[in-house]
Order: sequence, then C-alpha cells, then structure tokens
Amino acid sequence: MARQHRIVLVGGSVFEATDGGRYYNTSPVLGANGDLLGIYRKTHIPEDILYHEQHYFSPGDSGIQVFETPAGRVAPLICYDQWYPEAARLAVLRGAEVLVYPTAIGLIDEAVEANITGDWEQMWRAAQVGHAAANNVFVAAVNRIGREGAITFWGGSFVAGPDGAVLARGGTGEQVLLAECDLDRVAALQKAWRFLENRRPEAYGPLVASP
Repeated sequence: MARQHRIVLVGGSVFEATDGGRYYNTSPVLGANGDLLGIYRKTHIPEDILYHEQHYFSPGDSGIQVFETPAGRVAPLICYDQWYPEAARLAVLRGAEVLVYPTAIGLIDEAVEANITGDWEQMWRAAQVGHAAANNVFVAAVNRIGREGAITFWGGSFVAGPDGAVLARGGTGEQVLLAECDLDRVAALQKAWRFLENRRPEAYGPLVASP
C-alpha cells in the first residue's frame, strides 16, 4: 500500500513473535517505495483492573524511534504509550515533528456498568492534545472503531497541531481523515515557546529513580 500510493505508512499494532520466545506489540514504518524503514516496539504495557497485556506482551526494547521520511521526522508510539508524557518528550528531543499513535481504545461494558475511571474519551483526547501543545509538534491519534467482545471502540481519530488545535477529527465510523500539516510551524513555535530549551534536566532525577 505504501508503494502503491507513494506514502509514508505507519502501521498499526502487529503481534510480533521473536526467536527468543518474547512477544511484542510492534508498529512498522514503511517508506514511499514500500521499504521497511524500521519498527517500534510498544514501551509501556498496561496491567490494571481492566487491561492485562503484561500477561502476553513484553515491554518494548526498541527504544523511542524517530524516522526521517519525506513526510517529516515521524515517531510512532502505540496506544498505552499515549498516557506517558516522557515518551512524547523523548521523541521530540530526538527530533520528531509528528507523533503517530495507533490505538485501540474503547468503552468496556464492565467499566460502564460500574461507572469507573471517568470519561475515557475525554481523557484520551486531552492527553494527546497536551503532547502536541507541550512539545509544539503534530500528533495523529488513530483509533479503531466497532465492537469486539465486551469493548465498544469509539473511533474519534484526530490530528492536533503544534499549538494544540485539533485540525481534523473523525467520527465513530470508518473513514479517511486528512489534515494539512505545515512542518515549518513546528520549529517556529518551538523557537517561540522555548519549552525544550527551558527544561531543567538536573531537577528530573526522581522521574527515573526506582519507586
């Protein structure tokens, strides 16, 4: 598909089995000629009251990846990674201009009936718009639709700009979503806000200390 349409394609999650017996949630990135530019293995694996991915997925060992492409410097992050500002910031420090989050998130019947964990869709959108605004980059959040088992996926895919504005937003059905992204805005806003230059890494030690 990448070769046919001459596009840079960030793949959705692939269940990757390795020779060492480990399983990863992996996103492949392909260039416009169809060549595989590389892969990203999901860093953060959920294990909570409703999601139990740590029972089968290993934490990713690829590190945060940024790919130089004709569509700009693109960093794939996967689903649960969206709740971690550290992953987004690290991608941007490595030069990413566009963060792409392939996602499968929806409402679980059990959670709806018990009225737990709040408004998931609002939380999901707010977190990723925050990554766009706090790092002055584009964010493409791509969410599945439909129903599988006890989960109803709400779709709602969107693209946010480096000022946090939502440039395009999808509905609950399958569709092609287009947004025009002026990558010059990334450098311009980063220069204006200076969020990256004004960081104080020497104060952030507790972020990586063992709890």
